Amino acid sequence: MRTLSLPAGGERPVLGLGTWRMGEIAGRHAAEVAAVREAIATGYRLIDTAEMYGEGGAETVLGQAIAEALRAGDVRRGELFIVSKVYPHNASRRDTPEACERSLKRLGLDTIDLYLLHWRGSHPLRETVDAMQALVAKGRIARWGVSNFDTDDMEELAPLIGSGPGCAANQVYLSLAERGPEFSLLPWLRERGMPLMAYSPIDQGALAADEALQELAGRLGVSAAQLALAAVIARPGVAAIPKAVRSAHLRENLAAADLKLDAATLAELDRLHPPPSRKTPLAMI
Repeated sequence: MRTLSLPAGGERPVLGLGTWRMGEIAGRHAAEVAAVREAIATGYRLIDTAEMYGEGGAETVLGQAIAEALRAGDVRRGELFIVSKVYPHNASRRDTPEACERSLKRLGLDTIDLYLLHWRGSHPLRETVDAMQALVAKGRIARWGVSNFDTDDMEELAPLIGSGPGCAANQVYLSLAERGPEFSLLPWLRERGMPLMAYSPIDQGALAADEALQELAGRLGVSAAQLALAAVIARPGVAAIPKAVRSAHLRENLAAADLKLDAATLAELDRLHPPPSRKTPLAMI
């Protein structure tokens, strides 16, 4: 699979697995663990979660799946790129390390590969940056980043980084139907070599039912969901983390990473879902 280079070194796949809404219902735990296990066996190596998802439940699901996959020899720890996020109300200089330790315990890991501030809250960004950089220094996280930060937020963040490890990524809502970040945020990130992680890249499944997209996808011999995903990761500097639990969806999404869209197809997609012509507020789910 294609990869993206990270600002502080290393790479990550352009397509991964999201875990939002996992870990919320105890009766689904075994099935969700099995789904993540299957994802790893199928070839997923980038997996995204957060302490907010199921109030730690998704991290617990992921942690069990990783442990089982490692014991079975399905994957080595160094092959996985695990992302988690801290709640804004926990993102102070004192509370961020404690939140991180709780996440590490649920995940059963010694290090989180990328730890994000889930969205801006009341704690000063200076405190969050200091806490994140300290966690990198202690080896509890390999790198840090942010989520749901618009261009003005990134400009405010930039001078606070100093000489410590910088922001490694920004995770935002980006899809064919929600292309607002392409106007100013994505160019800003590209100029600095900072990847954008697109969450809800299929609009929580809505684009799979888009009739015009289905028609175009049919001519290409793929599904509408695959075309929607391929369009997002065709943008330089962008990775996507769609959620999937069904076997067919896991395989379908992963195959989208291999789709090559020609200029005519990209132009048709722009006609169906035009790029932004002006700055709009950053959408969030």
